[in-house]
Amino acid sequence: MPEHQRWAELRSWGPAGIEDGPSPLANVGRTPYMTEADGAPVEYAPFGLRPFSGADLVAGPVGAARESWWTFDSASAKESSLRLTFADPLSGLRTDLYYEVVPGTDVLLRWTELTNTGDTAIRLERFDSAGFCVPVDTARLSFLSGQWAQEFQLQQLVLPAGRFEIGSQQGVAGQGYSPWLAVQDDSAPDGPTWGFSLAWPGSWRIDADIELSGSCRVRVGRQPHESAVLLEPGASLETPQVAAAYSVDGLGGLARAWHSYERQISRGGRRVLYNSWEATEFAVDAAGQLELAKVAADLGAELFVVDDGWFVGRHDDTGGLGDWTPDPAKFPQGFGSFVEDVRALGLEFGLWVEPESISPKSRLYAEHPDWVYHLDGREPTLIRNQLLLDLGREDVFGFVLSTLDGLLTEYPIRYLKWDMNRPPTERGRPGGGAPESLDLDGAHARNYLRVLDHLRTAHPDVAIEGCAGGGARVELATIARTDVVWPSDNTAPLDRLSIQYGFLHAHAPHVMSSWVTDAPGMFDPRPRSLRFRFVLAMAGALGIGADIRSWTGEQRAEAAQYVAQYKELREFLHSASVTMIGTPADPTFALQYTGPDQVVVLAWNTGPLDGTPALSARRPRIRLSGLDPSARYGAYSGAHLMSAGLPVDWESVDADVIVLERS
Repeated sequence: MPEHQRWAELRSWGPAGIEDGPSPLANVGRTPYMTEADGAPVEYAPFGLRPFSGADLVAGPVGAARESWWTFDSASAKESSLRLTFADPLSGLRTDLYYEVVPGTDVLLRWTELTNTGDTAIRLERFDSAGFCVPVDTARLSFLSGQWAQEFQLQQLVLPAGRFEIGSQQGVAGQGYSPWLAVQDDSAPDGPTWGFSLAWPGSWRIDADIELSGSCRVRVGRQPHESAVLLEPGASLETPQVAAAYSVDGLGGLARAWHSYERQISRGGRRVLYNSWEATEFAVDAAGQLELAKVAADLGAELFVVDDGWFVGRHDDTGGLGDWTPDPAKFPQGFGSFVEDVRALGLEFGLWVEPESISPKSRLYAEHPDWVYHLDGREPTLIRNQLLLDLGREDVFGFVLSTLDGLLTEYPIRYLKWDMNRPPTERGRPGGGAPESLDLDGAHARNYLRVLDHLRTAHPDVAIEGCAGGGARVELATIARTDVVWPSDNTAPLDRLSIQYGFLHAHAPHVMSSWVTDAPGMFDPRPRSLRFRFVLAMAGALGIGADIRSWTGEQRAEAAQYVAQYKELREFLHSASVTMIGTPADPTFALQYTGPDQVVVLAWNTGPLDGTPALSARRPRIRLSGLDPSARYGAYSGAHLMSAGLPVDWESVDADVIVLERS
């Protein structure tokens, strides 16, 4: 804390002991034509104190200037947490900065609580969760971008000056960008790396500035739909948590830090599932689903999930959403009897739902048209022939909660796939009050999390999959309340390899739902074997989504072998340290899973399927890392595997699972 106590400053951020020496963030010399705060490594500051370089908080009483100044008020600390309080007596705004170390990880959580102690409403135009000063000379930024069916594409750029910003205004994390950013010094891309990930299922923003002093500053937070939120007298607003991670070992080490953290907050996928969507789409009926379930059980699946099409009015994507009653025409012996028939095969039962969405043809819409986001006088926009419920309303929240509670209570459902196939448009609530007082995005996100919290408490044996038109709702708040998340609707092998490569930089394997299907490539259509697809799915929580009725006996037998192998390795793959070797653009790409007594390598041939070379050539090798050079791993020494590399054979196969026991 500087002597003037008007803001807190970051002294150092890195490995233990980095604080023993001069701060790498301290500025020297004069600060002409800007304020002292604009050039300082400020932790969090309002516009006013920091008028030129970018403030973390832009707020002021309604009708007054949005500039504010504060001073340090108090601090309180526990074993692994800290709270710093700053007060602005003129505006009445009190700001509490929270810090919490996550034991056993290299992750720090930060968030902010804003309280209006005055007698006038305060307009919050920007209220980030945290600001971070990163000690790099030239910033290299890594981020994840994409689109539907091509999510989690790892991108990098060097930012010598100016601002970089990513975000989403879609009410979810979105497919365009992930709420995740990594920063390194361009001169040391394999060295110290800082990462940021926002725990928020609504609209968000992350920006990185090269400031006037030359330092790199990252700000992370919500992005309110109304551009501002009103904080009434006596009210408080808590921002989402942002997780900040550090590694000395580049992006790979940072990924392992995120994996370690997510293993603490999420249970992960515990069963091999079969999902019926790609086999039947909307043509769901008891006989067809049971036929699939019998084959799935023979393959070794542990869970059978009926996807879209099981409820009344749902024959295509134009009807049914909102009327969550099993269709008696599709289940003539009763839905409960059908579920028991599935369970009699030794399978647990799961169900797809999209509880926030509603079809204009539904009974629910006829009874409650006001429950939908809308603006008076404006025609609603249909996306996928559906509208979106205003989940921030307490009556809508109650309906969604009771609907899901009812299904999970009436039937022995052990898996819920929660989907959301459209973002909000015409986002209004007529008659609800001033737009800034509604905070529609915040209310929707908070009630979504409330529902998940309730389900986790009331139905602890039910696994939940987070999904939104593919990977549009993958962020830490959802991951902490679900078991797995769905990275993309694209399950084609080479496309999916690229998606999973980016995903694993930010998230752990055990939360990554990965299916084996027969889908052809959308962006890279080169064919790959059934083996390739299964080894790819083993990299996460393995599932099957193909029309397995059409598989030959030979294919089914092969699949059963892969499922059995995955079950043997599952616990290890979901807990081991993961190293990515190469990229999907290389001819050979691999993941190394390392434990104290075992190493498992999942490897894929991403190049041409040429078979035996026509001329003399060396076998491809995968150089492993992090091993004991003097120990033996199978037939190899650790020194050989790290120096010469692990040989792989792409003459007859295009993927492999290699298990090395340490002796």
